[in-house]
Amino acid sequence: MGKHELPPLPYAYDALEPHIDEQTMRIHHDKHHQGYVNNLNVALESHPDLQAKSVEDLLKDLASVPDAVRTAVRNHGGGHLNHMIFWKNMGPGGPGEPKGKLSEAVDTAFGSFNNFKEEFSKAAKGHFGSGWAWLCLDSVGKLVVRSTANQDTPLSEGMVPLLALDVWEHAYYLKYQNRRADFVDAWWNVVNWDDVASRFEAAAK
Repeated sequence: MGKHELPPLPYAYDALEPHIDEQTMRIHHDKHHQGYVNNLNVALESHPDLQAKSVEDLLKDLASVPDAVRTAVRNHGGGHLNHMIFWKNMGPGGPGEPKGKLSEAVDTAFGSFNNFKEEFSKAAKGHFGSGWAWLCLDSVGKLVVRSTANQDTPLSEGMVPLLALDVWEHAYYLKYQNRRADFVDAWWNVVNWDDVASRFEAAAK
């Protein structure tokens, strides 16, 4: 595979206004995400065998990564992967809801879409410190809500991440300051349910 690269945003930096501001998107994508990519590449410089693997494969089997670089791969590889999911999970167009098979699975797992939103928002708002809230498909094919610390990813726990919300302060502080709850509430307006559904359908096959 060679060196990992920062993919461009799939929309303009200001496309998620007013819910997520342009300056935050520029700093978050161009600086923070780029930093994870750079540090991951540095960690893998002396391990050509690991360079041949995708970031997903590295994180699925952290136990096989040498001790000397495992923490760096976990942190920076996780930061790279989590953000790639996060960007694609969002888009312009206003609030929406899951459709089709994903909608049915949400209703089965949580009782209703509103129940899911409540549980997911609680995980995001209540997570202590830096981390993420997730909708995942677990090892038996059930939808579950999880939160992870720092840049840990559910992929390392045998789950498939479908929907990611970054609750590190750099994701919202310029606009929302300490009001994480307001950021979480606003974020529902930019969720790209088509992307979430495509991840679900690919994983559920």
